[in-house]
Amino acid sequence: EMFESCKRDITVAMMRNYPQLLRKFMSDKAKIPYLLEIIVHMNLEIYSLKRQDQNFKSAVLLMKEAFFKHGEKEALRSCVKAVGFCATESRGELQDFALNKLKEIEDELIVKLKSAIKEVADGDDEYSLLVNLKRLYELQLSRQISIESLYKDFAETLKDFRSIDDEVIGFLLLNMHLHACWCLHSIINCDTVPEQSVSSLISKRSTLFKLLESFLTTESMEGLRANHLACRVCVILSEQWCLFRKATFASTELEALGYSPDEFILQKFWKLGEHQLHISDETEEDDYNREYIEETNRVAVIIAVAKLVAVEAVPKEYLAPEIVSHFAMHGTSVSEVIKHLLTVLRNKGADVARLFLEALKRAYQRYLVALSSDDDNSARRTFQECEDLASELAKTFGKAAKNKHRSDVLNIVTGGIQYAFSDAPEHLSFLDGAVLHFISKLPPPDIMDM
Repeated sequence: EMFESCKRDITVAMMRNYPQLLRKFMSDKAKIPYLLEIIVHMNLEIYSLKRQDQNFKSAVLLMKEAFFKHGEKEALRSCVKAVGFCATESRGELQDFALNKLKEIEDELIVKLKSAIKEVADGDDEYSLLVNLKRLYELQLSRQISIESLYKDFAETLKDFRSIDDEVIGFLLLNMHLHACWCLHSIINCDTVPEQSVSSLISKRSTLFKLLESFLTTESMEGLRANHLACRVCVILSEQWCLFRKATFASTELEALGYSPDEFILQKFWKLGEHQLHISDETEEDDYNREYIEETNRVAVIIAVAKLVAVEAVPKEYLAPEIVSHFAMHGTSVSEVIKHLLTVLRNKGADVARLFLEALKRAYQRYLVALSSDDDNSARRTFQECEDLASELAKTFGKAAKNKHRSDVLNIVTGGIQYAFSDAPEHLSFLDGAVLHFISKLPPPDIMDM
């Protein structure tokens, strides 16, 4: 009740002056996001009760103006939030007005995007395309927009103009991804399964996957922008694979929508993701002012990869050990994500001993590769990484729970010894680098029996 009273007071105090404030600070990039969001703290019904319809309409028109005047993330997000609030929380004629203006925003944006795509095709600057793609992205985060014809234009642009800026490529892919998500949402929420819609979505998904898979390479990646695009590709693919995982649609009318990547694509996906994990924190910090940076760093990548295993969107036999092998390599943020994944897998009854042993083998194999390259520094570093991994994994069994985890630890030790002697003397250092850290977790009788 007090909250509603405060909203009423804010509305009465602001509704006459609100359009003036928006108009006065329309060009101020710093202030306009905060001013736009004032309206979400207001009671819009009071506009009708106080006969302030014109002030409401003026405010909505200024929101629309701000949307096309600014191209920064915060301003765009605030515009979408404000106009969306007006379209849902107002009543009667005012709601109709807000909905019409929202539709006008969508229609005008589509026209601008088509024009910008043509400009790029004609060899002009990409800025207009980028800023309008950002606008579309922010709109699609909150509502479904009909961009059927644009979807094809986006795909053709990505196929025909691979030399365009990586940020533009990223937002083209993002908007295609969100459109596919909304299409699936519509199908799932239909009372009857529309076959044509399902076929259309499968076709769109296939187009998107082919484009994303074409970026699964580390060969030509240079600079920060390329790294951010690689992160985008990893995250979008992960989201799509999770969204369309076969288990979700098995034994339903929508079974045709189920999807799982083949092993070759999954391996390419991991190699690209693994490459991103090795990007230093210093490199990321140099770019901290970049918009959407939180969506394109190595933490976002490890979350995306771990999610695939956690929800069983892909077979965990290959990906889970690869992820766990990086447990001690990339700092606290990454290790915390992997630790959470281990908890999920344990709760699902995963074979922890086998997982840990395979992860240790992957880490050790990186050492063997470095050793064969005659790079002493790299060899020392990768062997230390293997030791660090073994130490951290051993700690997950705790100190006082030897009986509880005895079987897992014993399997790791015996499996590790077998692996070390399977290719002696080349693999014998695996005993020092990995197995030794687990032996201390075993009861003395088990150690004596080896």
